[in-house]
Amino acid sequence: MTDVLVAGGGLAGLVAASRLAETGQDVTVFEAKETIGGRVRTEHADGYTFDRGFQVVFDSYPAVRRELDLGALDLRRFGPGATIGKPGERSVLADPLRDPKTLTQTLFNRDVRLGDKLRVLRLRRELAHRDVETILDPNRPDQTIESFLAERGFSRLFIERFAGPFYGGITLDRSLSTDARVFEYTFKMLTAGAAAIPADGMQAIPEQLADRARNAGARIETGRSVDAIDDDGTVTVDGETVDSDGVVVATDPQTATELTGVETPSGTRGCATVYVSLPTETPLDTGTRLLLNAVEGQPNQLAQLSAVAPEYAPDGEQLLAATFLGEPEEDDAKLVRDVRETLESWYPERSLSGLEHRRTERVPFAQFDQPPGFLETTPEPTAPDGAVVLAGDYTRWCSIQGALESGRIAAEVLTE
Repeated sequence: MTDVLVAGGGLAGLVAASRLAETGQDVTVFEAKETIGGRVRTEHADGYTFDRGFQVVFDSYPAVRRELDLGALDLRRFGPGATIGKPGERSVLADPLRDPKTLTQTLFNRDVRLGDKLRVLRLRRELAHRDVETILDPNRPDQTIESFLAERGFSRLFIERFAGPFYGGITLDRSLSTDARVFEYTFKMLTAGAAAIPADGMQAIPEQLADRARNAGARIETGRSVDAIDDDGTVTVDGETVDSDGVVVATDPQTATELTGVETPSGTRGCATVYVSLPTETPLDTGTRLLLNAVEGQPNQLAQLSAVAPEYAPDGEQLLAATFLGEPEEDDAKLVRDVRETLESWYPERSLSGLEHRRTERVPFAQFDQPPGFLETTPEPTAPDGAVVLAGDYTRWCSIQGALESGRIAAEVLTE
């Protein structure tokens, strides 16, 4: 008999497996797909690195620092702030405290008023001294990101041209109707650290966790689907019955509900990422900062990935990732035209004849909905009956932090 079975080889399941195996438990992970990682995956083709949609890791997340060897990941970091794009012009809004070279550009940015810049600095100081658990306290008053910013006096211009597209990329919700706690937490993390990508792609994260689990003695079996789970720890895997003393259900929310009967978040947010390349002789002059679309429309933002991580593109080429929010109905050719037209409007002085479509990643389920008050409805890890616990960001909040933390909590529940 196996001590613990883990259903799901994403970040949460791999952390749970690692921690359980490190306490001497006999652990087996069953992953339905042929590759581990869940929503965090990477493919390499023709010298390019394609993540499953535009993804980053915040290097200041507490669980990231606790569970991962950041040095081994060889992180490549984005610059603070962003370049704001609109027809005929671009402007920079950055954090001069962290990047002094941007002081003049940020100070004279006409897309964001001086009062908003001062409010950002005040909010930065306020959140720097606030404990993360206090930020995520579900008993605090509920409000949206938009109302949070308006309450603090931020202008409509700031909300529409910067906060909307910037946090639209983080929450996949440009309307800023997501719970303000998500904004506060991520804003605090971004001022304490940076958004980053591993040099070898985002899948380096689950691969590192899988190596840790295997080194501790856990077994990871891919292409093995968990079909049913009993309260006593009996699991049916591809029609075969396997006994255990405990089970960690670390699947996606819908599958977790099917296996345990526990209600999980039902709303989803999707996105599509269009990867295009440009010759290096066509520079975009945004450095390692994101490019935000200040005009309501698609794409929401672009990331010049190879400026951040040169390993993402072959010599002589640069790789860009354009994010479209929701589940666009247009075909790939139309999305690529939208990317080209948007860049041409921002860079009228440049020729973009060398732009080529490399790949489109459509992700119907990238996040679950996080409306105001969602933290009061997330399921407890111990919600299933018997020796079964849940692990997944939907038990915390939608982020790599939430996934890693949930795996730790699940392991601790089973070893209490």
